[in-house]
Amino acid sequence: MQNTKTMKIKMSTGEKIFSVINYIFLALVAVACLYPMLYVLFASFSNSNQLMRHTGILLWPQGLSAGAYEMVFKNPMIARGYLNTMFVLVMSLILQITLTSLGAYFLSRRNVMFQKPIMLLITFTMFFSGGMIPTYLNMKSLHLTGSLWGLILPFMISVYNLIILKTSFASIPESLIEAARIDGASHLKVLFSIVLPLSKAILAVMVLYYGVGVWNGWFWASAILRDREMYPLQLVLREILLQNSTSNMTGGTSVGDVESVAATVKYATIMVATVPILCIYPFLQKYFAAGVMVGAVKE
Repeated sequence: MQNTKTMKIKMSTGEKIFSVINYIFLALVAVACLYPMLYVLFASFSNSNQLMRHTGILLWPQGLSAGAYEMVFKNPMIARGYLNTMFVLVMSLILQITLTSLGAYFLSRRNVMFQKPIMLLITFTMFFSGGMIPTYLNMKSLHLTGSLWGLILPFMISVYNLIILKTSFASIPESLIEAARIDGASHLKVLFSIVLPLSKAILAVMVLYYGVGVWNGWFWASAILRDREMYPLQLVLREILLQNSTSNMTGGTSVGDVESVAATVKYATIMVATVPILCIYPFLQKYFAAGVMVGAVKE
């Protein structure tokens, strides 16, 4: 047997200079993207008085303290917001993934009657919609306002995600599905026993897309919810950040320290609302590139 030698490509001086400049530029971009989150993290663990006196770039906590987090977790609205958000998230993901999978399977099969006209009508909604006011009036007529179901039922399918999933399903060999159909499997059996197990990567991407959208959603919650007990976490966060609603978390604080304590409480609230999605993303990230490419390209 012949030994295989690793071939090294010799770079020219210009290529080396370009690579160095490229790495430096990308490192600066990474720092610019990462630093705002680090600033919020360091500020949330800082002593409120020392943080207010600090000027310039923040590279570490100023007087390490977890007092802001203690105040945040004492706020009943944070816990209630988490529960409301988790309810909306779980129910939305179940319905969204199920209905999107059913629609994508139907549109990906060959020789389906009226498939092209139906696909055209679905795609049409990506460019033209009724608008915000008709959507609200429709939700009101269906008695979805004032209920968490108003954040779930009207948003069960994204056309963009449906098209990606449909393209992914269409790439599965037709022979597998035909063999299952010959053996007597129904379309639902084919979908749940063959198509979905072969599409784990793209399904992980769908969970990420839908999940991030639901987790960050606040607009429709602010439009249809009036009972503060139903507020999702992002609406509670918006109320704290934009309306300075920190009085119920700074009780017992002297008048002179309220402003500085409120600042660290806001940073801590941002971290509490952001960390869960940051913890989930690394587990789905490995499927992201493969899933998007499978769903975006059809050979």
